[in-house]
Amino acid sequence: MTRKVADCRRFPSETDCSLTITGEEDEVIRAASEHAVSVHKHKDSPALREQIRQMLEDEQASA
Repeated sequence: MTRKVADCRRFPSETDCSLTITGEEDEVIRAASEHAVSVHKHKDSPALREQIRQMLEDEQASA
């Protein structure tokens, strides 16, 4: 299974957040949504989780 990455640096924010979350898709969505709520003051919702799912990228294999 390909690991997924959510990287806050790809999106502008007032806090200049640099957090990157890597793991299996469900883990990353759960952690990223919790981060979005607690740090970026988003409201947790199915729409937020779907938005996060759409922004996920495959992890690049390290050499």
